This record gives sequence, structure tokens and C-alpha cells, in this order.
Amino acid sequence: MSRRPNRTLPVQRYKGGAPVYRRPFWLPASNYYVLSIAVAVAFFFLVWGVLHDGTADAPWIPAGISASLLLCCAVFLREVVLRRARRRYIAAQRRLDDSLTWRVLAAERSRNPNKLTLEKNAAILKDIAQKSDAAKVLSKLSDGHWEVFEMCGEYLTVSSNELKTVAVGSPRLAALHRGREKIRELHRYHLLRWAEIEARSLTQDARNRAKISERLDIAQRALAVIGSALEFYPEESSLLESEEALKEFVASIKISHWIERAERAAFKNNYKQALSLYRDALFYLGRENVKSEEKRLIAERINAEIEKIRALEN
Repeated sequence: MSRRPNRTLPVQRYKGGAPVYRRPFWLPASNYYVLSIAVAVAFFFLVWGVLHDGTADAPWIPAGISASLLLCCAVFLREVVLRRARRRYIAAQRRLDDSLTWRVLAAERSRNPNKLTLEKNAAILKDIAQKSDAAKVLSKLSDGHWEVFEMCGEYLTVSSNELKTVAVGSPRLAALHRGREKIRELHRYHLLRWAEIEARSLTQDARNRAKISERLDIAQRALAVIGSALEFYPEESSLLESEEALKEFVASIKISHWIERAERAAFKNNYKQALSLYRDALFYLGRENVKSEEKRLIAERINAEIEKIRALEN
């Protein structure tokens, strides 16, 4: 059963049978009403001339009424008839554009060269597996683990987008799910190895520095490495333990800084400043997340130094 076009719209058909709607007559408001007034004025004088030749009384009255009616008809024609036809035309054109857009997108998707086919999917998985094996051989180099981690992340993103377009029952569906499961494991493994290697290297570097500022800066960088890994795996126990240990390390650096300053002040017999610095160290120690036993020993040391200074003052 063939579809019938809307009778209210003028249509013509091409050889392919697709309806194409002709644009209805339409002028801008200013041009249309200037033209309407000009026609009404011309009609007024025409009627007035005809009636005047017929020796009618007051020919300008019926001429004015006729011109006014003509002008009202022009307004009705534009604001009701033509505007309604224009709205129908725009709606039909929009439906046609939407249909053409959908067809173009569907055709483009069907010949999309970036489509993740079974062959491409297998090739990508093989490449990632080879890079993963190489990173495991050179296990102490963090850059190799980071590269594999990034490759896994890209695959997970691409495959996630691809799954939105895969039809149910397609052989690609199972292949993509298997690939994602395997890549998620590699993604986690290599990120954890990268974070472990980087954090350990930075922590060792911080321990070897003499300046407190340098030690603190490097330790904060190690803590940032663990934080970036926790953004992907916030419940990972090994990362949480490393973060806790690094926070304790950072806290010990800061507290050591206060204690060293207090010791220098006491050495210079500036006991008032030394007491103030020791109290600052105790206050900071109470705020930081340090293991209880370590906290107790540090606090005992600080309190002992405070007692010594008070004894010297007396």
C-alpha cells in the first residue's frame, strides 16, 4: 500500500519516487505589506474612478471600503493561510532532513574504517600482550608498565564505544567482552607495578637528600603517584597501604624539621624559641597520621628535650 502525500502541501516526485515539497510563496513582512498597501491604494483609485464616471454620490466611500476589505484579505492571507502552509513546509522539510541525516550516519557507520573488526580486535590484543610481556621482563623500568597501562586504557575506551553499536548476536560481541576482561587485568597489574616502582624510587631518593625541603618535595611527589593510581582503583589494598606509609614518611620529615630547628635554637641558648619549636612539633605530631608506637617514641623524645630546657632555664 503506497503512502499518500499530505494533500495540503504541493508536491512533485522525482524518478526515485521520493516526495520533494515546493517552498510556499513567502515574502518578508515589510515587503509584503508595502506591496499590499500599494495594491489597495491602486484598487481604491480604480473603484473610485469607475464610480465617479457613473455619477455615483460620494464614490470615495465604497472605494475606501473595497480597498480596506482588500487589505484585510491580504493580512488574512499572509498571517493565516500562507503562514500555516509555511509551518507545514518547515515541518516536512525537518522530517526529511532528519531522515536523510539518519541514513547518512548509518551509511557512514557501515563503511567506517575505524570499526573494530574481529581482525583488528585480535591484532590489538596481541600487540598489548607482547608489550605486557616485554614490560614484565624489564620489570624494574616503570616506563614500560606505564606504556602498557595507557594502551589498555585506550582499548577499554574504544571497545566501550564499539559495544554501543554492536548488534545482539554479532560474533564481535563475545570477542569484545573477552578482550575487555583480559585487558582490565593487564590495566590493573601494570598500573600497580608502575606506581610501586615510581613510589619506591622517589622515596629512596628522598631519603638520600640532605635538605629538608628537597626530601619533602620528593616525598610529596611519591604520594601524588599513589594518589593518581588510587583514582583508578580506590579500594586497592596495596595502594592504600603505600599511601599510609608515605603519609607517615612525609609527617616524619616535617616533624624532624621542627625538631632540628628546636635543637639549633637550644644550642644557641635561645631556649624560648626552642621551647616554641618543640611545642609546634608536638602539635603537628598530634595532627599527623603516624603509627601509635612511633608517635609515642617521638613524643617522649620531645617532652624530654622540653624538660631539659626548662631545667636549664631554672
